[in-house]
Amino acid sequence: MHCGSRLCKPKMSASRCNSFCRTGWYVLRVPIAKISLAVALSHFPSRCSARAYGTGGTTFGSKLISTLPLRATNRRVFGFAFLFGGGVGLYQTIKFSFQQHFAEDELSNLPNLQYGIPTNQGSDLTFATDLTFTLYQYKTCPYCSKVRAFLDYYGFPYKVVEVNPVMHTEIKWSEYQKVPILMVEGKEIVQLNNSSVIISAMKTCMIDKERTMSEVVQYFPRLPSTNAWGNEVLEYTNKYWVMLNEIKITEVYTSKNARKEEVRWRQWADDWLVNRIKPNVYRTPAEALATYDHIVREGNFGSVPFAKYGGAFYMFWASKLLKIWYKLQDDVREDLYMAVNEWITAIGRKRKFMGGDKPNLADLAVYGVLRSMQDLEAFYDVMENTKLLIPKIMGVEVPKDKMDGALEDLEGWSRTWTAARSRSSRS
Repeated sequence: MHCGSRLCKPKMSASRCNSFCRTGWYVLRVPIAKISLAVALSHFPSRCSARAYGTGGTTFGSKLISTLPLRATNRRVFGFAFLFGGGVGLYQTIKFSFQQHFAEDELSNLPNLQYGIPTNQGSDLTFATDLTFTLYQYKTCPYCSKVRAFLDYYGFPYKVVEVNPVMHTEIKWSEYQKVPILMVEGKEIVQLNNSSVIISAMKTCMIDKERTMSEVVQYFPRLPSTNAWGNEVLEYTNKYWVMLNEIKITEVYTSKNARKEEVRWRQWADDWLVNRIKPNVYRTPAEALATYDHIVREGNFGSVPFAKYGGAFYMFWASKLLKIWYKLQDDVREDLYMAVNEWITAIGRKRKFMGGDKPNLADLAVYGVLRSMQDLEAFYDVMENTKLLIPKIMGVEVPKDKMDGALEDLEGWSRTWTAARSRSSRS
């Protein structure tokens, strides 16, 4: 527990800066034979270690790093990395103490961006006639991109608030401190959290107009669960299911298998496809720098001079740990190609989409995740080395030299994609 005052966080940050610098100096001066990365990290104060790795037992981070010895070359890299982190942290600590005084005044002046979205033909949005929607997001986040793909395709008008990834100033009012968050305002105000819950709840209301959003959200309770790292978390249940009665299910889905298939591949997009994104967009130092340059330009970082370089440096090394954790190949691109081709194979040659003639929620989830890599090297590598073609989907422009002959709408994408698969199967 801490006092919660404006001076408390800078003091804690200053202690961490000191810890980073002391650890870096320790790594550089202690003989190689006597040091491992786990030993080096043990020189962090217990307070800092508890905040970094949790108090509920050994976590993924501590298990993984304890197995990594520091060799001669790695010793200098990690030593200077900690010293660099301490220096950047000291700068941010000083900057943070000044920003705190102005955060409340700036909050009321933050802009809300309005998207102009063409409505998909045949979408019934009568339940949303008297509602307004505000999406709190990181633009480059795959989960936020999923929600935008859904809202854009069905033609929901919505405002966007870009959240600062460091300060979270725009969502300080919310107990739930992750994005995306969708605020639904009408006669009552409902807050929808988690990308899959947002999509499922909105789709449920589109089909079953007799139920209000506040009623529908009760079908997605947040219950204790254990995550991939072995930590206890609160997880939303039923989040991949559109909550309908038997009559509505038969009206919407061609079979019970079609509904289960949609759920399965929506979960696949979250648990499998997304986990191949980070190791690929931060695969090399050059790609990591290009990715963070893109994130800083598109996001709401404010005036943080070292955000691009510090973030790229950190995520490059983090991607190496993710590669080990997810047991990816030496060239992580191959795992991304395999995931995309697995999706294409599941659709088969007889369907335009997983949903048949029109995209279902699994289609929109996968395309939303892939669209988050737009403008990055990994995105174009996927197009050139798989059977997937992604032209302009819901406002995303693709350079002509990368997408010769691509059509400009989602149904047009299907025809181009089907033709490409046919050519590939004949060759």
